[in-house]
Amino acid sequence: MVTTPPALPGDACSVRSRALDEPMAGTAVTAATWLCVEQPGPWGRDAPRESHLDTGLGAELAARAAGAGVRVVLIRRPGAHPDRHRPAPRRVYLAHTAPGRAFLRREVVTDPKHLLDLDFAAAGGGEPAGFGETITWPVLLVCTNGRRDLCCAVRGRPVADEVALTHGDAVWESSHLGGHRFAPTGLLVPTGYAYGDLDAARARALLASSAVVTDRCRGRSTWPAAGQAAELAVRELTNTVHPDVLRVRDPELDDDGHWRVVVWHVDGRGWRVTVAERAMGDRVLSCGAAPGDRTTHVVTRID
Repeated sequence: MVTTPPALPGDACSVRSRALDEPMAGTAVTAATWLCVEQPGPWGRDAPRESHLDTGLGAELAARAAGAGVRVVLIRRPGAHPDRHRPAPRRVYLAHTAPGRAFLRREVVTDPKHLLDLDFAAAGGGEPAGFGETITWPVLLVCTNGRRDLCCAVRGRPVADEVALTHGDAVWESSHLGGHRFAPTGLLVPTGYAYGDLDAARARALLASSAVVTDRCRGRSTWPAAGQAAELAVRELTNTVHPDVLRVRDPELDDDGHWRVVVWHVDGRGWRVTVAERAMGDRVLSCGAAPGDRTTHVVTRID
């Protein structure tokens, strides 16, 4: 069954973005590791601190993740979210996204305070440190954090609901993933590839295949913005779909103000990619936010 989401107002950020056909490459959040904590019920704008998860715990998890390359998000099963506290065992996913070292692990916790025992520095560096059990299939997070942005709730929830009917625990609603204006947005773990303008058919295709789809891909969260754009450009040039065969060296800014990015393949091939930051003029990044001068990352040369 195809679900048609309610109409959004004309000034909604995702409506404006689609009208302008904004480029998506290089817009994914940068995070090497994701800690995804199940938390039923409603979420506020800052979900870890504004939900039925203990406020102090949410703040402490965010503080420990900061600087460790870890991003904390809340997840919940698709469907109704009654405003009541439901203490119960929670599923927690830990995903590391670096190619060749990516992993996805799951643990069930009865008290989320046990997550404070996690070695965040090790997790950010790609060491699971005995956390949970290995999950061998991909999991898709769909942002539905409506208190953060209306577009995510209106566009994201129907996608999560529909895909959950066929894929069960492989799809979860998620708190803020960044890029509201590209809603519905999704993040595939453990690879860390973020996507915009999702629909149920595309979401199912992402879960069914390990291939990287560059269409409406925002980038791999492992890399900074210029690296994301460079890697996707090389994938398109070479028709490379395997997620873990490309590596990206940290982008360097040259004297002309352009990013120089080295992308290489595990088979020995390599490319020098030039990425420019181009002004887009006034753009609205989120519903209700004031317009501001924005830039986008554009690949101008591949050698």
